[in-house]
Amino acid sequence: MLTIDANPFMNDAQGALSFLGQQAAYVEQEVFRTKYEDIQYPELVTIDTSAGEFAKTIEFYSMDGVGQAKWFNHLSKDVPNADVNMTKFTHSIEMAAIGYRYTTEELGYASRLGISLDTERASFARRAYEEFIDELVKSGDTQKGMTGLFNDASVGTANVAADGSGSSRAWTAKTPIQVLRDVNEALTSVYEGSKRVEMANTLLLPTAAFTYIATTPMAAESNMTILDWLMRGNVYTATTGQPLVIKAVGGLEDAGASSTGRMIAYRNTRDVVKLHLPVPLRFLEPMRSGPMIYEVPGYFKTGGVEIRLPGAVRYRDGITA
Repeated sequence: MLTIDANPFMNDAQGALSFLGQQAAYVEQEVFRTKYEDIQYPELVTIDTSAGEFAKTIEFYSMDGVGQAKWFNHLSKDVPNADVNMTKFTHSIEMAAIGYRYTTEELGYASRLGISLDTERASFARRAYEEFIDELVKSGDTQKGMTGLFNDASVGTANVAADGSGSSRAWTAKTPIQVLRDVNEALTSVYEGSKRVEMANTLLLPTAAFTYIATTPMAAESNMTILDWLMRGNVYTATTGQPLVIKAVGGLEDAGASSTGRMIAYRNTRDVVKLHLPVPLRFLEPMRSGPMIYEVPGYFKTGGVEIRLPGAVRYRDGITA
């Protein structure tokens, strides 16, 4: 006669929680080891976790130095002074949550067979967190009054020249030389606008614009693309000898004025732009949430993106239609 073992957790909530707790440790270890190639925010900004779990707000100052040395007579009293214009900003730290769950049936099945719980739900929870932060870094969140790297009002913004075919701004209507000029104008604007203090080391482009320059030759007979020339023929590399970082980034295709493509030139360093993430995703102890449902809640806290030195960032719009 066939005997079917009863589910060991049907009437043993504590046993189910204990089993899930042991399994969750393994599941989360596997999940946090996963890398998502299309999640870009870790490469776009510095992640700052220093505020601490119980901080309520983050205060920061957007700074712009002013001052110019002048000739001086030793009998004069009018010494020219340097000063710093500082604008204070306050970001509240907000909490968000994502978790996953299993049923008594699933726990009992895994226990009886001596197998591990599948990691799919935890993986999707982690994925949801990464997508949330990625979008927050790029575009901010209107509900919480946060702006992102793509749309900070303090950053200098302009359209690229409308001198392509049919007076178009789009790169597909321009010559390779005009495209190179647009990029170098953005880089030079950071340098000259900061009185040669700041230099943009990173260029972010809509995917369509990046694809275009990566596949379009400089001339019909050339075996070098616009991107090849740009990598060696930009003012940052010419000045510093260092390579300019050029990335295709999702979300820029309609971030510009009139929903056009936006190019961003900036210095990607901690003192220019950072993401405040006092508490990265953290899963809590499992809990029983229903007669046959056990959940593993997770939460995280963030203060959003802070552009400390907007003079080290430039937006240029219209490169894609």
